Amino acid sequence: MERGSESDDEFRRPLEAAARIADAWLEALPARSIAPRVGIEGVKDALGRELPGGASDPVEVVEALAAAVEPGLMAMQSARFFGWVIGGTAPAALAADWLVSAWDQNAALREVTPGVNAAEELAGEWICELFGLPATTVAGFTTGATTANLVALAAARHAVLEGVGWNDAEAGIQGAPRIRVLAGDEHHPSVDVALRVLGLGRAVDVASDDEGRLVPEALEAVMAGGEGPAIVCLQAGNIHSGASDPFEASIAVARAAGAWVHVDGAFGLWAAASPRLRHLVSGVELADSWATDAHKTLNVPYDAGIVAVADPAHLVAAMTMHAAYLPAAEVGVDQADRVLELSRRARGVPTYAALRTLGRDGVVDLVDGLVESARRLASGLGELPGVDVLNEVCFTQVCAALDGRDVAAVAQALDADGVALAHPSHWHGRDVLRFSVSNRSTDAAAVEAALAALRRVLAVPPSR
Repeated sequence: MERGSESDDEFRRPLEAAARIADAWLEALPARSIAPRVGIEGVKDALGRELPGGASDPVEVVEALAAAVEPGLMAMQSARFFGWVIGGTAPAALAADWLVSAWDQNAALREVTPGVNAAEELAGEWICELFGLPATTVAGFTTGATTANLVALAAARHAVLEGVGWNDAEAGIQGAPRIRVLAGDEHHPSVDVALRVLGLGRAVDVASDDEGRLVPEALEAVMAGGEGPAIVCLQAGNIHSGASDPFEASIAVARAAGAWVHVDGAFGLWAAASPRLRHLVSGVELADSWATDAHKTLNVPYDAGIVAVADPAHLVAAMTMHAAYLPAAEVGVDQADRVLELSRRARGVPTYAALRTLGRDGVVDLVDGLVESARRLASGLGELPGVDVLNEVCFTQVCAALDGRDVAAVAQALDADGVALAHPSHWHGRDVLRFSVSNRSTDAAAVEAALAALRRVLAVPPSR
């Protein structure tokens, strides 16, 4: 096809418009107010609530879409966004994500789409290597950490039932031996969602310490109170403190009871990639499965969840699907046998681009830098009158109590100020303002700008 042909122009013009708009968004991001300026109903009005009867010019659609949506966007990529554990976007990963859309490959079957599968498999292998996971481990790319937990726990369900002579892939789980699931009492609710979907009910809570770390002795006591197949869900990265469960001791307890061990490590698992921080997750490699999210610490665009299972046979047994028209891999494990979807974009390619750009040393610097910024932020918060940092800042989370202030009102005032964003929460009986440091661009200047914004807000007397 010659450049300038009608068919070529059909794609070029809207893509050029999108590139121009994206460039303007990224250029304005550092100075942008973080909270959205328009609510959802206002955006719907601007988009147009009625489906047109006739066709529209693609360029006009792209431009109108951007103009309508942009006021309703939250600047989650900002270096001063601390609301949730949400990373920014690395340049090569963003560009690779555009290529994934342009290539439009269904990446379910490795022999059908070898190009994108090769990049995904390498990315998964590199992540397992960075985390120090067993050489047998197979990784797959999911929509997010919640789905990664779901897939890993499906493999766990199959494995522990198989251990007592029940094949859930054939017989389902109705009538199956009851599976006990145990987790620390500060586990993330995404684990509960996964367990609920799998028909396993809510996990039995096990006591944790002041930083939200599961207590191994408490786990041993709870496990001793029952028998039969069991799954233990551990955590790398408490959402309030950033602390991780003591893996070596906890896994030893679980192993003694014959339990499968799963680690929800949406962001905290990345500590394993840093020599300075690996002690925080010592022994994590002894588990059976893991879940994490490249969009958080690695700063890859959505979607970027990752599931990893040490024994791929259990993962394949839980996820595989067969049909005469589907060419199964003769060697290796198809992505369709690692995750839920048969129709799936090659979402692991941006992770490959991010890892290839950073290299091993760059990943270490990224993780260490986030922790350094979190500690700098905590130090500055601790100097403000009436502000009490409640957690040991071991990783990327900072929780601050505000004496005599309405935390929710302070968070709203920060939103209105526009420079920084943090969100209220409740931890250990106190209302807290929680800061999650996840953006590669959060440097000393960004931290100081966020602290200055909080000083401005706290200088305003509380409303009577």
